[in-house]
Amino acid sequence: MVHDMKMLIGGKWVGSGDTIDVKDPLDNTVIDTVPSGTAKDIDAAITAAVEGYKVNRALPVHERISILRKTADIIEANLEDFARTIAMEGSKTIREARKEAARAAQTIMISAEEARRVVGETIPFSSSPGSENRQGYYFRFPIGVIAAITPFNDPLNLVAHKLGPAIAGGNSVVLKPATVTPLSALKLCEAMMEAGLPANILNCVTGYGAKIGDALVTDPRVRMVSFTGGVEAGQEIVRKAGLKKIGMELGSNTPVIVCADCDLDQAVENSVSGAFWAAGQNCIGVQRIYIEKEIYKKFETLFVSRTRQYKVGPKMEEDCDMGPMINEGEAKRIEKWVNDAVAKGARVLVGGTRNGSIYDPTVLADVPAGSTIDKQEAFAPTVNLYPVENLDEAIAKANDVDFGLHAGIFTSSIDKAFKAINEVEVGGIVINDSSDYRIDMMPFGGVKNSGLGREGIKFALQEMTEPRVVCFNL
Repeated sequence: MVHDMKMLIGGKWVGSGDTIDVKDPLDNTVIDTVPSGTAKDIDAAITAAVEGYKVNRALPVHERISILRKTADIIEANLEDFARTIAMEGSKTIREARKEAARAAQTIMISAEEARRVVGETIPFSSSPGSENRQGYYFRFPIGVIAAITPFNDPLNLVAHKLGPAIAGGNSVVLKPATVTPLSALKLCEAMMEAGLPANILNCVTGYGAKIGDALVTDPRVRMVSFTGGVEAGQEIVRKAGLKKIGMELGSNTPVIVCADCDLDQAVENSVSGAFWAAGQNCIGVQRIYIEKEIYKKFETLFVSRTRQYKVGPKMEEDCDMGPMINEGEAKRIEKWVNDAVAKGARVLVGGTRNGSIYDPTVLADVPAGSTIDKQEAFAPTVNLYPVENLDEAIAKANDVDFGLHAGIFTSSIDKAFKAINEVEVGGIVINDSSDYRIDMMPFGGVKNSGLGREGIKFALQEMTEPRVVCFNL
């Protein structure tokens, strides 16, 4: 099954002396190998990208559109192959992987559509005294070489979210995919090259972040770092990157509020799905649920019952609901977090057991305030249930963390919905659905430790381009 994939540097597929085994996290079998890139590979990729930027910024917009459309067509024509790659190298079930592959095709197609909308506007210079004879406008231009660093949990679509707008805007890219899930990213690079993307515009270096990360983010030829990952890594990048643009999506500890007037069955079903999608390794996955006391017991009973129905483990089987975590180390981490919370008084309502890299869907109650699993991002198939007196208490507790990416609220009251909209400190809030809802054209990002800037193609394009003013003295 091993194919020995290569890196893409300067339009060529190249290897290296050392390789990295890409393993299926379910049983640790080797499914492929990729090169273990070095700082020299990064330097070569950036050198190529500098030339690629000159090519892409001069490329007519209609040609960029055509290349992106063809890329989307290639993904759609090979959807099952992409889905199987996503599922085998990562945590997703085959059904979850198919949805990601389809979304990636849509993300690239949206990028093609938005490429024609990178526009400026006229500026009324004569509104300023002394400028009566001046006319002008501004337009947007690409910023140059973009370093794109992507995580394991959406190994195809989150890559598409960086490559699509970067190329649409006329930039070049050096991509560093997650070490444990590089195959989906490489397949997307193959699709873009097959679609006719000129050499040097896109480069992809695989390897360990500790070995090549600094060389990528500190190079002054890189004009923007677009990073999706953990808070600590993000903070380290900010300290090291120097004077360049930074775009970051750093995760969350996502709250959902369940009001007594909601559709209870809908709240349970959507919140269970939101908690355990991709084995909970999801930046907008449900982690904390605040339920008004008058319906708490009923919600808890229904939620636990629905969780018990999950089929876990054999991710390539069509009826599997949840796969393994990305590796056994991560499963052991969340096992420790849960055990620590239990030692301090939390109750395990269902789950709480580990078998290798599989950690069963776990529901906790009576989680002590301030415990790790209460305050930090779990990024695991665990969810905490909390009774609250009212919406005010729920909002206060929802905001009492250092994150703010997404939130959800279930209610039939428009007044309660708008109170949450106005007071919950997040980048996005979903009414009558879990926090785990996103379409690829909407602005996506958070506040506090959840990141800087916004993704979503139109909004990423704004981040990846700059305005240039033109003024005529007539």
